Formats: sequence, structure tokens, C-alpha cells
Amino acid sequence: MNPVRRTLILAALAATALTACGQTETATKLDPIEIGRGTSCSLDGMLLGDYPGPKAQIHYAGQAEPDFFCDTVEMFHTHLNPEQVRGVLGMFVQDMGKADWDEPKDHWIDAKQAFYVHGSKRRGSMGPTIASFAQESDAQKFAAEHGGKVYRFADITPDMVVLDGGAIHDSNM
Repeated sequence: MNPVRRTLILAALAATALTACGQTETATKLDPIEIGRGTSCSLDGMLLGDYPGPKAQIHYAGQAEPDFFCDTVEMFHTHLNPEQVRGVLGMFVQDMGKADWDEPKDHWIDAKQAFYVHGSKRRGSMGPTIASFAQESDAQKFAAEHGGKVYRFADITPDMVVLDGGAIHDSNM
């Protein structure tokens, strides 16, 4: 690709990102969308309603429907390790202090305001998961019952949300 064309493309992407950033400040209140029986995960196509544990959704600028995730680990992995830059308008997770673990429905909360338990014995759709809660007291109670440590959104790091299922450390392969 010639340098002039590359510069024009990068400038267009930067302008789009800046426009998307401006939209988050002036946009009207964004509401989460409830999952239905046919709602599938944006990463692997799994039907969200068929699996236990907290679900998540990310709303992007210029995209009518959110990307849904069958697990909070997938949401964090996507957000913390983006393959492409897109303006995020909102992120939601389920409050597992209110939602049924085995059949979670409703109870969506702002992902950035939630409390998270990483390292518990409870399993989600993809195995180990990060449980999400609206109240710190619910997160502490969950951690006391099922293990793990309570974190805030900003404290979750890329090394906590690896999607290889441990295969990278499996010497038997």
C-alpha cells in the first residue's frame, strides 16, 4: 500500500474514532437489550440462553445491535485486547446478585460500575468465569461462598481473561 493511501486511511479511522468518542458524551441514555432464545455469542455463536453464568453485551458506535457474549471473560477479552478500534457506547453485564446463575435473565447493569469476582469455583458457559455484581456486598458474599477475589472494572487485566482455556500451558499436546 502506498504511503499516501495509508495516511488517508489512518486519518479516516482516527476521525471516525473521534466522532464515536463525541457520541458517547451527547448520546441519550443507552439501555441494555435482553437476550432471547435465539441470541448468540458474537465470538463463537453459542446460544446465550443455553448456558449458566453471567452474560455481557457491548454497544458500538455505528452498530445497530450490540455484540453479545456468553461469558464476561469474553467481553473483557474483547474490550481489553481489541482487534480493531471501535467506539464503545456502553457495556452491560448481569447482576448475579439478582439473576439466577443457571438461567440468567434480565438484571443488566453498567459493566464499568460493577464489582467482579475472579477466581471462584463457579463455572460459566466457557468454564472459569468472572461473576458480576451491582453491589460490593453481594460480590463479597459470593467470594466467601465460592472463592475468588473482588475487583472493580478497571482492575481486570488482559492476563485475567485469556481465552485459550489453558491450552497454551498444556504440555501434553
